[in-house]
Amino acid sequence: MSKIIVITGAGVGLGRALARRFVSDGETVVLLGRTAAKVEAAAAELGDRAMAVGCDVSSPDSVRAAFAVIASRHPRIDVLINNAAVYEPFLIAEASDAQILNLVATNLAGPMLCARAAIPMMGRGGHIINVSSESVGMRFPYLVVYQSSKAGLERFSEGLHHELEPSGIRVTNVRAGQMMEEGKSWNVDPAMALRFGQACMAAGLNLRERPISHVNAVTAAFRSLLDLPPDVHVANVNIHARKPG
Repeated sequence: MSKIIVITGAGVGLGRALARRFVSDGETVVLLGRTAAKVEAAAAELGDRAMAVGCDVSSPDSVRAAFAVIASRHPRIDVLINNAAVYEPFLIAEASDAQILNLVATNLAGPMLCARAAIPMMGRGGHIINVSSESVGMRFPYLVVYQSSKAGLERFSEGLHHELEPSGIRVTNVRAGQMMEEGKSWNVDPAMALRFGQACMAAGLNLRERPISHVNAVTAAFRSLLDLPPDVHVANVNIHARKPG
């Protein structure tokens, strides 16, 4: 039976790659994204098994409205993948209000809001997957707010697992490494990008030489999570890039 899979941040990158993978597997996907045109284009490419809904996960009203639209077509949700995130390097002493609040609202509050909306639509066997970052366990300069938001997401995943275990809904935290996708650009000020790269080098992280995975390759790990037997739970997964042997 086809699963109904809701993916946030599905207009580009990993979210779009997951949508493509799951549709090719015969599943039905709902693509959520802040830029409606991007998720609509992705859904049009995927055909009848895909539905696009514009949604800013940092906005409670936007999340409520999006899940109301989903419920009008799919009363049941089997899987929620909280993938949407903002990644922006900056020093906390130089950060604007908007920079701090945008990262925390999108990366941490967003998954909470989406989980709150999805849980009433899920039953036993449902699955919530939260996408975290390998940077949580690393010394990564200029990313203190990003790291903090992802560390909070990991703690949320742990607590939500215990909260939902009696209802039969699984929660998995996926700590993911660097990924690439053709045509995807990083919208950050060039001067800040230079400072970030230099700070990483000083910290022993050569971003140009670190391995990076393709988004399409990473989807297999998510497929495996969806295919777990009913008596198996995986709480945490670490996905790291490696150089092909």
